[in-house]
Amino acid sequence: MGKYQGYEKYKDSGVEWLGDIPEHWEAKRLKQLTKLIDGDRGKNYPNESDLEDDGIPFLSTDNIKSNIFVFSQRTKFITVEKFESLSRGKLVKNDLVVTMRGTIGQTALFSNVPYETAFINAQMIIVRPTNISAVFLKYISMSALWSKQLDFYSYGTAQQQLSGAILGILCLSLPPLDEQESIACFLDRKTSQIDTLIAKKAALLEKLDEKRTALISHSVTKGLDPSVPMKDSGVEWLGDIPEHWIVSRARFTASIFVPQRNKPELNCDEGLPWVTMDDMSKERIKETFFKVSDIAFKIAGSKMLKKNSVIASCIGNFGICAINDVDVIINQQLQAFIPFSTMIPEYLCEIVRISNDYFKMIATAATVVYVNQAGFANMPILLPPRKEQEEIIDFIVLRKARIDRQKAKVKEAIELLKEYRTALITNAVTGKIDVRQVTRV
Repeated sequence: MGKYQGYEKYKDSGVEWLGDIPEHWEAKRLKQLTKLIDGDRGKNYPNESDLEDDGIPFLSTDNIKSNIFVFSQRTKFITVEKFESLSRGKLVKNDLVVTMRGTIGQTALFSNVPYETAFINAQMIIVRPTNISAVFLKYISMSALWSKQLDFYSYGTAQQQLSGAILGILCLSLPPLDEQESIACFLDRKTSQIDTLIAKKAALLEKLDEKRTALISHSVTKGLDPSVPMKDSGVEWLGDIPEHWIVSRARFTASIFVPQRNKPELNCDEGLPWVTMDDMSKERIKETFFKVSDIAFKIAGSKMLKKNSVIASCIGNFGICAINDVDVIINQQLQAFIPFSTMIPEYLCEIVRISNDYFKMIATAATVVYVNQAGFANMPILLPPRKEQEEIIDFIVLRKARIDRQKAKVKEAIELLKEYRTALITNAVTGKIDVRQVTRV
């Protein structure tokens, strides 16, 4: 780890997972140093009718993110009376909580949280330190040593699982208590510095996304020539536009495509691509996971959408759109614009992306928020000359590619910082580096 030195003397731990450890450290199993406590799964275990909006937190895996407890509006609670009726699974300060199903091995230390206690759900277990520093144990649970052992011992096919028995046999290398505290102090400081750098990089990603959105919005509503005379578009979210542009409605520039009501039988092998909201994260749709065979197409009375159409969300999240590079079938959460010759699909797609305010304004809500065919047909459209549309899209493609390259570099830097963070934690808690001198300084 660069400037950090190892210990003077090492010994064979006798445990394959640990390898050589500092001469004065010991190889231990988790059950020798902690008490493992699952929750009360008896008749008093909380059900849906017991959940409240306030009280004592009833923790789920959603409450653990990046090794800390997160309490949001989705957090559920139980009453004090219900809590007192439970025999175990109750947290005290410095308990480590571990997720045991699904995303296994995620941990958080019950410390510096706004609650005195909490109750864990059936997907969690409490690891209560008895002969080990709680913070040192937390860092062990954030190391590669922890992850590798859990990956090896976990079971289950559809969903990974752990048991208390498995957790108890996990191996760790244990320094004296004062050294545990020195290592924890060192890692507190270093991980805080790394996390600050990661947060700055994440903020830069947000700024790049904002820059990307502003670039697109300005280009498709103002054009590329800042010297042209402008006029009021008459549409609040479009603002002033070049004087020679036309303000129109979608129905005059494209036909509106609404999918069939019946869902066809789906397969994974052959037929026309079946487009759902899951496919709309891509700007161009060439392939989908599910397909519709010719027979299923005819039985369901499906409607085929020709390529180079603009597919858009009509339920819930608006302003999400993509262009299909192949003929497809779309599901009921989507509608589409089939552009006339006066408008290129890419330009229309960008107009849809900046029209979220329009969709929100006209959406109707019964069980879900929905925009119907008439709403799509009446969407305000800006219509520059076709050649100018092409120039605008060429400009946007180049600038988006530049911003995306910048984002890729920032994301790579974030991943490298995360890898360094894990490596530093792992090397410190396994004795590969001696941080005592650094800590004293």
